[in-house]
Amino acid sequence: MHAEIHGHRGARGLRPENTLPGLAHALELGVDALEFDVALTADRRLVLTHDLTVSPVTSADRHPAFHGDPLFPYVGRPVGELTLAQLRTLDCGVRLPRDPGDRFAATQVPVPGTRMPTLGAVLGLVDAYGADGVRLHVELKSDPTRPDLSADPGEFTEMVIAELDRHRRLSGSAILSFDWRILQAARALAPATSRYALIERDTMDAVWLNGLRLQDFDDDLPAAALAAGGTVLSPDHVLVDEELARRAEKAELPLVVWTVNEPGRAARMLDLGVAGIVTDYPDRMRALWAERDLPVPPPASPMRRSGT
Repeated sequence: MHAEIHGHRGARGLRPENTLPGLAHALELGVDALEFDVALTADRRLVLTHDLTVSPVTSADRHPAFHGDPLFPYVGRPVGELTLAQLRTLDCGVRLPRDPGDRFAATQVPVPGTRMPTLGAVLGLVDAYGADGVRLHVELKSDPTRPDLSADPGEFTEMVIAELDRHRRLSGSAILSFDWRILQAARALAPATSRYALIERDTMDAVWLNGLRLQDFDDDLPAAALAAGGTVLSPDHVLVDEELARRAEKAELPLVVWTVNEPGRAARMLDLGVAGIVTDYPDRMRALWAERDLPVPPPASPMRRSGT
């Protein structure tokens, strides 16, 4: 199996994240998988957003959904407190960095007027591109330390799986989460669907790992991920070294690392035998793949028009 290129939030370094233009750009560049984030609105709609509160970096208020809306402005409010109609008033096409050192400000091309899409709209976009060979990697945003912001993990997972199945995309998708309760729910609801056990240093405790304690596995991340119901281990790349790669190989658990944007670091990950690299810059990874004579995923082009 050759290593894969996964577009992070579409192609975050090149176009606005978690938007239809960003996902379309990644498809047109050519990726093996589209990764994006999903949360649940107040009216139980599945929308693309990385943050459980409306981010001032990726979203800008334009106008209230209706005159005198007491929840306006919406930026900074919990996504689960707002309806789809309210969230669709936001402009999600222009990055508004709060940090002058924002690493995407110089490379991300703005697309003003872009709205927050639903999961259904994304599935329609992929269909319009005829991109049946591109897997959809749906990260369910859930924070077990903030139940006030998070949907019920079982119900949330069921809704996502039902939407994928309704569009006949379940077999070509994967469920991802840092909240390993999601993995347990996905294993029960769709056992044949890939499940990515996401992890970083900040989530290495039982609260995030569905009650599992890494010390009970001798700090063996692949063993813990398998026990949680993961079929792929997907760690922050800073956690990956020869020891982790060896343990993953021994467990026969594919290793997909995130978020790698520098070709030199990506080359190191490839040397360790990772199965995939999640990147904000699919164009850079495609160039590295070509240098190494690795097969690159084919670009896609729209078969018919799809609205944004």
